[in-house]
Amino acid sequence: MLFNLVNKLDQKFSFSTASAHCDIPCKIYDPISAQIAVLTMIRMVDLLNELNEKTDLTANDQAQFSRLLNQKEEHGNKVKKEIRVIWGDYIKQPQLEKFPELHELTHSIMLVTSKAKQHIDKDTTLDLLNKVNRFAEIFWITKDVETFTAVCPYPPAQTLVYPKLN
Repeated sequence: MLFNLVNKLDQKFSFSTASAHCDIPCKIYDPISAQIAVLTMIRMVDLLNELNEKTDLTANDQAQFSRLLNQKEEHGNKVKKEIRVIWGDYIKQPQLEKFPELHELTHSIMLVTSKAKQHIDKDTTLDLLNKVNRFAEIFWITKDVETFTAVCPYPPAQTLVYPKLN
């Protein structure tokens, strides 16, 4: 009954939707979302470069170009958000003492993500992937989880750091 009342009020007044990551100790953190977002950025750069090789772009090509740029931007924002959440909510003094590079690494990820969003440059996105992979490796070590690297089974076929789950 209460749900129906709130639902009707929402339909009439259009309440804003709230969303958040855990600000309580839920312990559900995983850098894979950031890693996949970087892979998406790399893939978008590859596809944008393919379009750039055409001498004339049709209206459909131009629309595709716009969509690819939009997705690269969106996934860049996701990289920043996912890394910021882990860095801000999970990383504490014991992790910083064990890995003093974490502040600089996180800051570097933010800067390189911005550069990758601003340009269509594969080297920049590959640099970003290396940094995010290092962040993932550190993250899993702090959880006492071994890692391994493997090439992801889809384009852009880049190497990722994965947790070794038994």
